[in-house]
Amino acid sequence: MDAGAQEHPQPAERPLRVGLLTGGGDCPGLNAVIRAVVRRGLLDGHELVGFLSGWAGVLAGESRPLTRESTAGILPRGGTILGTSRTNPYADGRDGTAAVRRTLAEQHIDALIPIGGEDTLGVALRLHRDGVPVVGVPKTIDNDLGGTDVTFGFQTAVQIVTDAIDRLHTTAESHNRVMVVEVMGRHAGWIATHAGIAGGADAILVPERPFDIEQVVAHLLRRHERGVLFSIVVVAEGAVPREGTLEVSGGGETDAFGHPRLGGIGVTLESQIELRTGFETRVTILGHVQRGGTPVAYDRVLATRFGAAAMEAVAAGRFGNMVALRATDIVEMPLGEAQLYETAEIFFG
Repeated sequence: MDAGAQEHPQPAERPLRVGLLTGGGDCPGLNAVIRAVVRRGLLDGHELVGFLSGWAGVLAGESRPLTRESTAGILPRGGTILGTSRTNPYADGRDGTAAVRRTLAEQHIDALIPIGGEDTLGVALRLHRDGVPVVGVPKTIDNDLGGTDVTFGFQTAVQIVTDAIDRLHTTAESHNRVMVVEVMGRHAGWIATHAGIAGGADAILVPERPFDIEQVVAHLLRRHERGVLFSIVVVAEGAVPREGTLEVSGGGETDAFGHPRLGGIGVTLESQIELRTGFETRVTILGHVQRGGTPVAYDRVLATRFGAAAMEAVAAGRFGNMVALRATDIVEMPLGEAQLYETAEIFFG
């Protein structure tokens, strides 16, 4: 435990009233976390409340009780029964802390468990710095959060993309086409890399390594020269060409946290590959299908472990932390050390 986290030496002496919320993009396994928090909390007599639509629900004071009955049967369900949004309580100079405190006081909430990615947990870090009792649960299908080895939802996304690549192989081979598959991954290429390897892709382009379109084209041409007349190219949405090698248009639109809305690199590759090789090329943008549907078994188990651990941390008064996976163990990591500084900086000052 570091100095940045707050800990009560004894477990809660009275039943607590704990609020949950799911923020940012939806993700397979969110309902498993909610179910686990509720089941673990009820064992010790605590009361659970779910805020609707992420931080928007906290700001508006919109919530619903979470009971064993209301969370029954949600383990295999995708999405989130609480709804979600990309609401930023500190957008446009608002005093998000005061607004959150007001809702917590009005609804007699003792602590919050925000479930989300870098933006949701960035808000949680700011609230913790301002003295609001929070314990975070990391969530992103991109698997790009620091402090935890794996995030739930990632394995499901990889399986969805792998299944899609398997299907595209058959049509690519039938028509002698190059198939470009655009997948999610703003800053990190975990989905593209894992699914590309599992699906036998012929080229994988990720944000971490700017690509050279000429090298991609040369590789595809060599395959044709060897008599292999189809290819699969997997590209993460955040992949970029090396500076000066390819013009990529951008939409310029941003969300509440200032992130540009990505998508379109696959379309650029489709046109450029066909133009430079003469090979018929088609693009498939998987988009939000990667977030949907039933979580695979691994994600259900990891999400359940995260939820139970988060509730235990709240009951013990260990605030300012997030739960994380280290090797095979669930541990608590101070939010301030979870590589959230860059995100949190937009809330400071």
